[in-house]
Amino acid sequence: MTANQKSTLVASAYRRLRTDIRENRLAPGFQAPEPEIATRLGMSRTPVREALIRLQADGLVRLVPRHGPLVIALTPSEVQRLYDVLSALEPEAAVSLADAAPDTETLSALSGYVGDMAQALDRQDPQGWLAADDLFHQEILSLQTNPRLHHMVSPLLDHVHRVLLTTLPYRDQMQRATEDHQTLLAELAAGNANGARRELRQHRKREGREVMEIIAAQSLTEL
Repeated sequence: MTANQKSTLVASAYRRLRTDIRENRLAPGFQAPEPEIATRLGMSRTPVREALIRLQADGLVRLVPRHGPLVIALTPSEVQRLYDVLSALEPEAAVSLADAAPDTETLSALSGYVGDMAQALDRQDPQGWLAADDLFHQEILSLQTNPRLHHMVSPLLDHVHRVLLTTLPYRDQMQRATEDHQTLLAELAAGNANGARRELRQHRKREGREVMEIIAAQSLTEL
C-alpha cells in the first residue's frame, strides 16, 4: 500500500466514523473493539486505528486499552462549557468572513441553507431544519480564512450538533433561530464585522440557554 492510498483510507475511515458519531448512529456510550469497527467499515485495522486517534484528538472518542474506543458523552456542565467556548470563538469566524467583503456568489450557499431552514419549518421537518442549520455553520467556518480558528472550532461544531440532535424533540425556538441566521447573513453581506460578531454570539448564547433549559426540564444527565 502506498502512502497516498493509506492516507486516503485513513481520511475515509475518519470521515465515516465522525459522521456516525455526529448523527448518533454511534451514540454516546457506544464502545466496540477496534477489529469490530474495522469490520464494520470493511477496512484493515491500521487506517481505522489512525482515524480513531484523530477522533480522540477531536474529543469525540476515548481509546480504552483492551476495550476499544468509547464514544464520549457530555454532562450538562460540559455542555454549558461547550457553549461558553463556542460563543467566544465561533463569532470570530463570522468576523473573518465579513472582513473579506464576501460577494453574493460567495454567500450563495449560506443563503440557500437559510432558505432550507425556512422551508423545513413550513413542512414541520425539524430534522431537515437541523441539517440545514449545521451546514450553515460549517459553511461559515469553511469560508473564513483563519486555518487555526477552523482547527479550534470544527470539533466544537461536531459536539454541538450532537447536543442539538439529542434535544431536538423538545425545541420550540427554531423560528427565532431561523431569523437569527437571516440577520447574520445580512450582516455578512454588508461586510459588517461587528454586527456579524454580535449576531452570531447572541444566537449561540440564546441557543445555549435553550438547550440548558431542556436538559434541566428533561433531567438529561448525558448527551
